[in-house]
Amino acid sequence: MPRTAARVTQADIARTVRAVAQARVKAVVEVAPDGTIRVLIGENARPQHDQTQMVVEQEEEVVL
Repeated sequence: MPRTAARVTQADIARTVRAVAQARVKAVVEVAPDGTIRVLIGENARPQHDQTQMVVEQEEEVVL
């Protein structure tokens, strides 16, 4: 049985994170189960879902 196509790929998420880092804004990146990627920008950006969040990187500078 063939696997279904991915709704969101690692490359999609990487592009989004790079764009946010390049813009140098505080933001929250959400990936919904349906593959929708949301970027909530601003000091008070809060995720819409109250799920546990994992801090990916705490450094200010992102080197890719």
